[in-house]
Amino acid sequence: MTTILDRTVPLDLAAGLPARLSLTPKTTLAGQFDGAWWPRSRDLAVELPPLVSALDRAWGRITRVTVHPGRWPVVPHTVAVADRTLHVGWFTEQHPDKLILLSYAVGRWDLLVVPPETEPAAAARLMAAAALPGSVMTAGALMADEAAISRSRRDARRREAEWEDEGGACVSPFGAPMDTGALPLSESAWR
Repeated sequence: MTTILDRTVPLDLAAGLPARLSLTPKTTLAGQFDGAWWPRSRDLAVELPPLVSALDRAWGRITRVTVHPGRWPVVPHTVAVADRTLHVGWFTEQHPDKLILLSYAVGRWDLLVVPPETEPAAAARLMAAAALPGSVMTAGALMADEAAISRSRRDARRREAEWEDEGGACVSPFGAPMDTGALPLSESAWR
C-alpha cells in the first residue's frame, strides 16, 4: 500500500507567507543558478507574488517569468504582483525544476525550484547547493544527487530497523539471525 503525504501548505496560508529563498552571494563566479526557491504549493498565482516582491528588492523590477509546464498544474499568462502585472511563460525545453526570471533593465536570473512536497532537510541541502557561487551542477544533477542521498538515508533507516527487529547483535557474520542459544552464557549461568 502506498501512502501519499501532502506536505504543501494550504493556499489560504501560503498567500501571506514570505518566499523561501536561498540566493547566491554577489561574486564574479558565474554558476548554473542564482539561487533556489522552495514554494509552498504548486499554484503559481499564489506563489509568484511573494517571490517576485522579495526579489524586486534584491535584483530590481522583474517583468517576466518562465517555467516548465510539467511541474505546475496551471500556468497563468499573467499574475498580479503589487502594482503591476507579471507575465508568465512556459517552455517544455526548460528543465522542469528551473525557474527563469527576466528584467528588461537588469537581466536574467535562474533559480532551482525545490518541489513543495520536499522534506525540509532535503530542501535545505538543495537550496544550499544551488546557491554555491560558481557551481556547475545542473538542475537535473542536483535533483538526482538529492534523490540518491534520500534513498541512501531511507536504506540506512530500513537496515537499522531490521537490525533492531532481529535483536541487534544477534546476527551471524554471514548476515543470518543467530539462535540466541548460541550466544555466550551470562555470568550467572556459569555458577
